[in-house]
Amino acid sequence: MSSRSALQIPPRLRALLVRVPFLVSAVRFLRRGSLARDRNLLVTLTMLTLVLGLLAAQISTEWFSPSLLILVLLVGGLQLRLNSLIKLLVAVIISLGYIAGTLGVGQIGLGLMVTIGFTTVLAVLMARTRGKLGVQGLRGDAMLLELRDRLRSQGELPALPKDWGGKVVLKQAGGSSFGGDFLVSMRDEDKVEIALVDVSGKGVDAGTRALLLSGTFGGLLGSGVDFLPACNTYLHRQRGDEGFVTAVHVRLDLATGDYTITSAGHPPVVKFDAGTGNWQVATAKGVVLGVVPDLHCEPDSGTLRKGDALLLYTDGLIEQPGRDIDAGLDKLLGEAERLLPSGFRDGARALVNAMASGHNDDCALVLIWRP
Repeated sequence: MSSRSALQIPPRLRALLVRVPFLVSAVRFLRRGSLARDRNLLVTLTMLTLVLGLLAAQISTEWFSPSLLILVLLVGGLQLRLNSLIKLLVAVIISLGYIAGTLGVGQIGLGLMVTIGFTTVLAVLMARTRGKLGVQGLRGDAMLLELRDRLRSQGELPALPKDWGGKVVLKQAGGSSFGGDFLVSMRDEDKVEIALVDVSGKGVDAGTRALLLSGTFGGLLGSGVDFLPACNTYLHRQRGDEGFVTAVHVRLDLATGDYTITSAGHPPVVKFDAGTGNWQVATAKGVVLGVVPDLHCEPDSGTLRKGDALLLYTDGLIEQPGRDIDAGLDKLLGEAERLLPSGFRDGARALVNAMASGHNDDCALVLIWRP
């Protein structure tokens, strides 16, 4: 609802206000411009501040404690623009000065002044952050929540037939909702495409870039172009050095079980062969995305039969400071042999927890199998 519609005046009251020019001018001022909501809230909080100061000085500081001004500052910090917040701070100073001049400085107290000062700094920081984002109120937090939900929904595998199984496990560094590992996938009848991407960095620092790339890569997936070369072309056009991006892409035929793996600087995919009970490392390889203008990938292909599985993961599972990455891969395969035969669906989460313990990094795992 717009500010204009929110301040509609009944006809009888409007006819009465016409006779009072000052009130008419005030109402027009409150309704004018795109920042009417901010202006109205500023007027309300300023009047409340001044009234609280008057009541505390003239009636009782027990009923109308100056500490209530802390709540006014918090509301202003959460909702007002920075310029409006500064005007509110002037009203708070006037109110406190009036209380101190009427009752004495001792009625305010050093502890209350320190608390109000700390709240003021916090309110200014919040208002400045929202000003940089160009949003009003708590809309910035709502936007982040929407982006997080979109990223999570995009990271889910498409519905698979009953004779197929799939599991995705994402574990971001520090328990953050955002991280540098993400998944994009799509299904067109019996054709499934899955891409697991790893952006350099971890946690929130890499999460902002991952949010941008997830939308771009999701649009390229299944668009009829070679996925990884198209992603490489996009990244190579971007200016600036923001770190590297690795990815692995799997194209799977659900009817036959045939698959093709292409990789760009990503840890190798491993396949579980139910016939031998062993894990086999795929030979697909390629250069990290965005480094060279023309990406050349060496694909690997095969067929998933009953009981077979494909395991995709990011380097957060196998890379640890001071350890060789091959040793991490050997440990991953050893844990997979121990945990996954008891059940792929439950074993996927246990495998991530076992490999991610002892270090703080983004981790992602995708498991596709034929029961």
